[in-house]
Amino acid sequence: MSITLEQLAARMRQGEQVPLRHTAQVALTLSIPSILQQIVVNAMEYLHIDVPVALHLDHGSFEGCYKCIEAGFSSIMFDGSHYPIAENVEKTTELVKAAHGKGLSIEAEVGSIGGEEDGVIGMGECADPKECKSIADLGVDFLAAGIGNIHGKYPANWKGLSFETLAAVQELTGELPLVLHGGTGIPADQIKKAIDLGVSKINVNTECQLAFADATRKYIEAGKDLEGKGFDPRKLLAPGAEAIKATVKEKMELFGSVGKAE
Repeated sequence: MSITLEQLAARMRQGEQVPLRHTAQVALTLSIPSILQQIVVNAMEYLHIDVPVALHLDHGSFEGCYKCIEAGFSSIMFDGSHYPIAENVEKTTELVKAAHGKGLSIEAEVGSIGGEEDGVIGMGECADPKECKSIADLGVDFLAAGIGNIHGKYPANWKGLSFETLAAVQELTGELPLVLHGGTGIPADQIKKAIDLGVSKINVNTECQLAFADATRKYIEAGKDLEGKGFDPRKLLAPGAEAIKATVKEKMELFGSVGKAE
């Protein structure tokens, strides 16, 4: 996935603009290593961001994970879901050692997430709880398990999350934080139930992109880009950035992440 500098700034700024002076951690998932690490560090200084910001590789390849470890990312996600479980275990084992050796946390995946993300296409499988345990036992810090969730927009005939699968995974993996990808469009009641069953990290990007696109479209359709210097990218993209901030605020409150920064 890719985001613009404006979208990056909007996500970090909203981490500070939470009611009652609460703070919350904002995790930014970026998929290009060393230069982005410096961009994020510099952006935090320029924008005076005081809340913790994690630079996380999302759906990384085996080679990509190593690049981000060396680049100084906060955490990585190795998506080995498209490998046979034995190969997923082998590669994850090596990356756990490499990541922890550099002080990074690592997320692994079992059961491909539906849709397409960073070139990885999944059919929306439900993970095998026993395979989830085999990955969890390797010492990963987070585990993404397919439970019928997909990336991007959900189709009208989507059947919903498989809580039976999630409960079985949680029972075998214990207190290991679970990750829900494809958070856009999942009803709030299902989100809350997933959290109750051990989900500690929820990925939402499509909804931010849609909010950004909608706000930008309205700005142009209203002809504001033709008024004065309304064509200036700083003005043209500002409504989209504000829309992202509103979306992030809404999700932080729904997920219960407000006030959880450490």
